[in-house]
Amino acid sequence: MRIDIISVLPELLKSPLEHSIMKRAQQKGLLEIVVHDLRDFGFGKHRQVDDYQYGGGAGMVMMVEPVANCMDQLMAQRKYDEIIFMTPDAPTLTQAMSNQLSLKENLIILCGHYKGVDERIREHYITMEISIGDFVLSGGELPAAVLVDSVGRLIPGVLNDETSALFDSFQDNLLAPPVYSRPAEFKGWKVPDVLLSGHDKMIEDWRYQQSLKRTQERRPDLLD
Repeated sequence: MRIDIISVLPELLKSPLEHSIMKRAQQKGLLEIVVHDLRDFGFGKHRQVDDYQYGGGAGMVMMVEPVANCMDQLMAQRKYDEIIFMTPDAPTLTQAMSNQLSLKENLIILCGHYKGVDERIREHYITMEISIGDFVLSGGELPAAVLVDSVGRLIPGVLNDETSALFDSFQDNLLAPPVYSRPAEFKGWKVPDVLLSGHDKMIEDWRYQQSLKRTQERRPDLLD
């Protein structure tokens, strides 16, 4: 999979995408992440990419031309399955979305900034819009990193144990069950006996019941 990210502040993406699982995914050749500095397509000696909004009002707007020129250049090189805009006024990211996107081959992610991007970009280029929650950040770089991590870890071969992702929270609309590790007893706190039984079917049933209980208590909306 290849993911191209367009950003006004590409340096914000370095740390999240160059460590841990995302680093290993790229080293294995399973995921290619290319970050593009939108200012390379800006105007004048200051590489301007934003301007005042028509009609007045506070806040600057990402100009249509730099974004369009960057996207046109990328789209001339390969076909993209989705062109995604990270913006708070979009549908919220779900595990189902990440599952779907992990099956794609080429993605573009545009990081919003300032008051947003000229609406003509959203109308004529963007094919999918994603938010990470009902709140506003300084830009779309952190949401883009969240999306890439969520999608990238699902690519076959990225995780050492590929079955691990199947038991994450929100798969099958359930939260993950409690997990335990050694020692079996600490300060009198014991690991549930069923997990020490070695009986796979009993353990599977226990985990399902715990997932169901936890979801009912903490996120009953998922069961709807």
